[in-house]
Parts: sequence; C-alpha cells; structure tokens
Amino acid sequence: MAISRDDLDQHGLIIGVSPERFRAVAMPLLFDHLDAQCEGTIAVNRQARIVWINDKYAQKVGISDPRSALGKEVEEVLPASRLREVVESGQPSMLDLMAFGDEHFVVTRIPLRDEDGTLVGALGFVLFDRARHLKPLMAKYANLQTQLLATQHELAKARRARYTIAGFIGASAAASEVKRQARRAAQLDATVLIRGETGTGKELLAQGIHNLSPRANGPFVAVNVAAIPETLVEAELFGTAPGAFTGAERKARIGKFEVANGGTLFLDEIGDLPLPLQAKLLRVLQEQEVEPLGSNQVKPLNVRVIAATHIDLEAKVAAGQFRGDLYYRLNVLALQVPPLRERREDIPALVEFLLDDIANRSGQAPMELSHKALSLLARQPWKGNVRELRNLLERAQLDVDGSLLDVPQLQPLLAAPGSAAATETPTSPAAPGADEPVQPLAQTLAQAERRALQSMLVACKGNRRRAAMELGISRASLYSKLQQHGLSQR
Repeated sequence: MAISRDDLDQHGLIIGVSPERFRAVAMPLLFDHLDAQCEGTIAVNRQARIVWINDKYAQKVGISDPRSALGKEVEEVLPASRLREVVESGQPSMLDLMAFGDEHFVVTRIPLRDEDGTLVGALGFVLFDRARHLKPLMAKYANLQTQLLATQHELAKARRARYTIAGFIGASAAASEVKRQARRAAQLDATVLIRGETGTGKELLAQGIHNLSPRANGPFVAVNVAAIPETLVEAELFGTAPGAFTGAERKARIGKFEVANGGTLFLDEIGDLPLPLQAKLLRVLQEQEVEPLGSNQVKPLNVRVIAATHIDLEAKVAAGQFRGDLYYRLNVLALQVPPLRERREDIPALVEFLLDDIANRSGQAPMELSHKALSLLARQPWKGNVRELRNLLERAQLDVDGSLLDVPQLQPLLAAPGSAAATETPTSPAAPGADEPVQPLAQTLAQAERRALQSMLVACKGNRRRAAMELGISRASLYSKLQQHGLSQR
C-alpha cells in the first residue's frame, strides 16, 4: 500500500521536511489508507474494551450502529478475538485466522503505544473477509488439521479400555460378589488394590472399573511394573527432563502418569516396585503431582491409580520390603478376585465364551465340549486360572480334529508339561482329611512358591537369570522372592 505523491505534496513532505514532521503527518495518512483498504478495523483500550470500530467491520459482524459497541469488552462482540492477548503481551500478531460464525477472517493485530512508548491499546485489521484469498495456505492448514485429528483419534483409541465389568464371565456367588464390589469402586474415585492369583482377570476388572467411572472418556494406561528393568522404572512412570542422565534423549519424555492424566493408571504387579521408588509413588498419590527425573518442575496431575498384585503385600511390609504407608495408601478400596477353583460352576460359561472368542480370532468354526469333558475340566486345580483354561482351549483348537471335544481328546493336553493335570503327580500330597488341620491359604501359597523356586533353581543349575526367564518373572522379582523365602544365600 503506497501513499500518493499528491498526498505528500499537499502537506509539504517532498523536500526539506524533518523526519519527525514526516512521521507526524504520514502516519495518519497511512492509517487512513490501511483503514480504507482493509475489510474492517477495530481498536481497543488497555482494558481490551472497544473504543472504535469502523462501519465496514460493524456491518460484517451484524452491528447496525457502531456506537453501540463502544465500551464493550472485545470478546462480547467478537468471541474469538485475541486483541486482549496483544494488549497484555505487547506483541503483535501479524497474520492469523479468526472465526466468526461460519466464516473465517484473515486478521492482523498490532499493539498501540503513545509517544512515551506506553502501551495504551491495540488495533485489529481484517485483511480479507474470505479465507479463500489464502487458498494454498489454507489447504496446507486443513491437511495438517486432518492429520492431527486422525492421530489424536488413533492415540485415544489405543488408550481406551476395551473391557467392561460384564466381561468378567461368571454367575457364581464369588464372581457376582467381586463384580458388585467393582461396580461400587467405579463410583468412587479412590485408589483401588486388586488382589488375586495370576490369570484371574485383575486387569479386566481394572478396565471395567475405569469404563464405568466418570473417567471413562479419559485414557486407560496399563503398566506391568515387574516387566520394566529396575533402572528404568522411574523414567517410565514419572518421565524425564531433557538429558536427565547419560544416554537420555535431548527432549523431555513424559511418563505414564502424565500419559494417564485425566484417566486411570493401572499398575500391575505393584509388589515388585523397587523400594527406593515407593516413596516417590506415595508422594504422587498424595499430592497428585509429578516431578520428572532430572527436572525441578512439578506438574499437577488428575490420575486415578488402580494397583494389582498376586503376592502377599502384608508379608512384604512385615519383612521391610514394601512401605507400610504406601500399602495403606493403595489399599483404600480392596478387591479380592477369586481363583477359578473357587468358582468351578462358572467353568461352563467361561468355556463357551472362550471357544467363541478363539473361533472369531482364528477364523475357524467354534468347538463344543461334551458333558464329560466339562466335568473333567471342572475337576482340575487350574493353577493358572482363566489364562490357563484359555491356553488349553487354544491348543485344543489347533491339535484336535473335528468340532467336538471329549475326554479322550482333552486328557493328552491336560497331561502335557505345565498343564493343570500334569501338576498332580502321584507324590503330590493328598487333600487334608477331616481330622487334619487346614493351613491358611497365604501359607499354602507361600510354601508352593518356595518349592517352585527351589525346583527351578535346581533345574537351571543355579542360573538365576535363566530361572527368572523360565518362571516368567523379572530378575528383580526373582531376587525379591528368594530373599522373602530365605533362599538368597543358596
């Protein structure tokens, strides 16, 4: 935009005029030309209240009398205006898109200062009243917006809990009670501790609680603490600052707590959390804020924690391997998931559901079990619970010809190493009689775990790394269990 020679000539600005005089006369002319060329102009004072709006702008936004807008806060007339930000920061916004109804205006905003440099307001100009004037730029903008929305949708989908409480199959008294407790826990925003043997469905219940809670639209993030190397647990949970340690990324990395912000964080195998990090977890739970590794910045959080474990936390607390204050902070709402052998009447319903699910995933026709086969399954101890039952049915789908599973087809699978029946050897102790004392379940499980550790160490010739791999646990968990059972010096 240019000021004409005639404009300058009539004000004597061609020859022999000082720069100060030139600015004093040229600036009003510049504003007049800018106002005439633009599609709308507006000015606000230091409080972001409108002090002037030209007729073109007023007409575009549906104001019949421009004077009626004077004195109003700019957002009252233009809800998407960012002139207040320009007034507060003193920084211009040279090119931006401003939405007004179904339209988008291409605007520029500049701060307005007096002769002393004091900020007194801001000016806004509508350069174009149609974004089509910037069609190439708008096409790139729209493409980036589409990609961003698609990525956000995929991330949200990946962090969405898949299961509901109804997915915990079973109508037995034990199953019905744990589902009742889970529904109650979903309505309360307190920390939940889910306890139960491996394979009983602890994560399924955690997802169900999340999906029934007010946080259902937020992320559900699951972390298996035992599966993370001890040296990386802190970074994985709490995040890191740029260059927090040797080999760390130069950019910040957010931890699982921040990823789960606004939703639920499921901490599986919480009993394997290293003792030094238990104090930091306790602080995060109490204060709802996290401090990334290597950072001095504390970030506020809004996360619900659901923890799960299959080990005796009380015994670990007594042995000094788990903080008592963290245990009490986690054990606000407690759910005990029953093992499969304590709800055998649910096995037919579980078998039917699992066979249908396996068929859907494999693309094969679903198999059926005879009554005798179901009775055989109901008599098994199921040390691996529902996970072991599913494994057996998946192997049957692959190994057995035909669509009917009967006892002859199941017995070889049950007798395979590691199966439920295979664990019942002739030397196994018989069930206690009526006159024999019955040990508490926790003591029985502890003895069984101790024997399993001893047997695996013998089988692996003392190689603890291999023993941990064969047992399906981390080395940290193995060392912890060995110490717990007094085997660490062997």
